[in-house]
Amino acid sequence: MIGRTAKGWFAVTLAASLVLSACGSGSGDVQTTSGAAADGGGDKVSFTIGYASGDPAARKAISDTVERFMDANPNIEIKDISDNSASSYLDWLKTKDAVGEFPDLVEMRDTEVFADAGKIVELPSDLVELFDSPPEVDGKVWNAPLALNVPQGIIYSKKAYADAGITDLPQTYDEFLEIQEKLKASGISPLVVGGKDIFHMGFWVNKFLIDDVYAKDPDWNSKKTAQEAAFVDENVVQAMTDFKFLFQNYVDKGWLSTPDNQTASVLVSGKAAQLFSGTWMFSQIEEADPSFEYGFYAVPDREGHVNVIGLPSPAGWTLSAEAAKDPDKTEAIESFIRYFFEPEQYSLYLASLNGIPSTKEKVEYEASPAMQSALDLMNDPEVTKSLAINNWWGENLIPPQFRNWFYKKLQEMVVSDGDVSDYMKQIDTEYDNQVKTNAM
Repeated sequence: MIGRTAKGWFAVTLAASLVLSACGSGSGDVQTTSGAAADGGGDKVSFTIGYASGDPAARKAISDTVERFMDANPNIEIKDISDNSASSYLDWLKTKDAVGEFPDLVEMRDTEVFADAGKIVELPSDLVELFDSPPEVDGKVWNAPLALNVPQGIIYSKKAYADAGITDLPQTYDEFLEIQEKLKASGISPLVVGGKDIFHMGFWVNKFLIDDVYAKDPDWNSKKTAQEAAFVDENVVQAMTDFKFLFQNYVDKGWLSTPDNQTASVLVSGKAAQLFSGTWMFSQIEEADPSFEYGFYAVPDREGHVNVIGLPSPAGWTLSAEAAKDPDKTEAIESFIRYFFEPEQYSLYLASLNGIPSTKEKVEYEASPAMQSALDLMNDPEVTKSLAINNWWGENLIPPQFRNWFYKKLQEMVVSDGDVSDYMKQIDTEYDNQVKTNAM
């Protein structure tokens, strides 16, 4: 099964010296052999690019790389058509496709959906060689992975912890809840959540799903699709009961109207003590307040086990099928991808969001103490690595529209104080209906 294959894959060795190993060389210019030549000869080649732009640090890092590439290659024009106002990246891509504006080079996250629809092509073999064992879908590599998946955890204010008398990090989930009580008693909102952006809901949803479901059975999605498992099963109900309890008791009351890009400012301002997110938030926090002191840790489960997002998934830069019909455009896109992953350029992208490199060639950037904590999690064989509900593929692929519907239904459950078991029945029925609809 795909899930089992993915679970066994993980071999990243990173030095414990706060540095991601040795730096390779990278030329600034990219030379091509067609009309897109960087030396100024030939006709100008233009292609569009689209990527998920909800995270400000990632958006700026990519746009800066695009600008540097065009400066070095004046005969190649890259038109950025990304839209950071879109609440759902998948819906945005489908809309662009419907109006004939699907990006030539696209950050692909739902690879199997678009591969099955014939909208994307395999990654050229010479580009595949840049990466260490990139995941395959149907035996093919479709993506140039921007980075490896990073663990999510608690980013906490050291001052808030000290003020609340918290001296030790939790070793079990019950100890984590005790910390929330101490923070609440100290007069601060324990947790900020960017619930206005639906993708942000997945951080906590998947923390509980991984602990109670995927850490024990990475093939649960395929079993649910085959109706051999259900959302009404005890383990899923327990996961969502914990989710509801946390939100109703410890999450800042304005969570449903708070966008993801405001969570860093809420944290550094002292309005909340903690944020559950990924390492990409570190740079945003430091930019909001360079003097803010914070730490990072993974929330353990009730038995004290640590389970985090950390498996690779088929996602990254992908060529559209339409662009692949144009040799000059394809060559220009390949040139950009090579440029993006040159150590000199790639290190800037990784440093901007504290990413873990996906390339064979090693990349250097200085890791903060919080980032080192994340690297330690990735390198710890005792830590179970998993994926979010919508990042599995193959037999474990969920219906493409289900994730957002699921997260919104859980928001409704929290706000309305709905019965968890009743909501799980509704969710189970909707999942089955979407599977049937997709099969038609």
